[in-house]
Amino acid sequence: MGMTMTQKILAAHAGLAEVKPGQLINAKLDQVLGNDITTPVAINEFEKAGFSGVFDNARINIVLDHFVPNKDIKSAQQSKQCRQFAAKYDIVNFFDVGKMGIEHALLPEQGIVTAGDCIIGADSHTCTYGAVGAFSTGVGSTDMAAGMATGMAWFKVPAAIRFDLTGKLGPRVSGKDVILHIIGMIGVDGALYKSMEFTGPGVATLSMDDRLCICNMAIEAGAKNGIFPVDEVTIAYLTGRSRREWTVYEADPDAEYEKTIHIDLSAIEPTVSWPHLPENTHTAKESEGVAIDQVVIGSCTNGRLEDMQAAYEILKGRTIAPGVRGIIIPGTMAVYKACLQNGWLEAFIDAGCVVSTPTCGPCLGGYMGILAEGERCVSTTNRNFVGRMGHVKSEVYLASPATAAASALTGHITDPREVE
Repeated sequence: MGMTMTQKILAAHAGLAEVKPGQLINAKLDQVLGNDITTPVAINEFEKAGFSGVFDNARINIVLDHFVPNKDIKSAQQSKQCRQFAAKYDIVNFFDVGKMGIEHALLPEQGIVTAGDCIIGADSHTCTYGAVGAFSTGVGSTDMAAGMATGMAWFKVPAAIRFDLTGKLGPRVSGKDVILHIIGMIGVDGALYKSMEFTGPGVATLSMDDRLCICNMAIEAGAKNGIFPVDEVTIAYLTGRSRREWTVYEADPDAEYEKTIHIDLSAIEPTVSWPHLPENTHTAKESEGVAIDQVVIGSCTNGRLEDMQAAYEILKGRTIAPGVRGIIIPGTMAVYKACLQNGWLEAFIDAGCVVSTPTCGPCLGGYMGILAEGERCVSTTNRNFVGRMGHVKSEVYLASPATAAASALTGHITDPREVE
């Protein structure tokens, strides 16, 4: 029996000739990741277990991004604990204020993750790195602690669903619309503990930022991971960026998939996920009667340069609607700097928006945009559960940067193709 791309990576890292779905394995790790929320818990478990060293100080990544710059005393204490641990064990990839970014935007940008890697992170959206042809998945802080100490983790090998992509996205339609469309089709448990393997001629038409966005939200379909093949787009992205040599794994021709779902990219329209689940999808056009109070453009899902450009192209020379709060959060300091150099920050500010340092902030209801009772937000983040961004009676509508920017201009959800 042939293996999928995910299964090949896991087999190689477990030192096995082959693996099968459901098999339990121990695998070597290329990278271990934590943030300012999950790392303190991992540090506590690390110390409780009596570990006295890390397996490789260059393969552990600690990114302070959720509540940084610190929003309160508790978050300050958590960050301090991370700083002390990073200093004690000389953690090379420690990212603090001024150097940090939202972790899943930062690690690919910095070339820390690369094709063929096996990666765990104490954050559910670690599945993002499948975009560069890696196996990456979220774990708990206890597994992070063990990974930091041993460089190993155990996995149950996932079965796979193949998504055969054809066609090309239309104007102002992006990877966010693709993944929202897919989750709307299969549901939030439609790929439960499966690998979502994206294949087909349509893959070549998707940018790396599109792929990172799509893999980022694989977890919102219940998936263990999402993964794209390594092609010319991947190689162009990794060349001059990847800090290590990469390995290309390809699915066997006879690899087994539980099912194949065909997606015509040219048929996808700007899509919005209504409260309170990502699977509750409607087209932006169908959603135009929904009035809003706030727009958030950023996050590990949509804080990259193409996302900022999509917002800029709609907001430039315009002003957001009265009564709408526009919050724009570049995903990394490099993205922030590029926005500054391109003149986009000025356009955002002139449009009536605030521009923040990189932070997860409002996505998880932390700070930088908390909603009051009855308020509605169009957000480029990844989850819209009850109370996700504030009051339990507030509402979050998930959308692309283009849709969010267009909605900010009108004060209600708007199809971005209607903005000239």
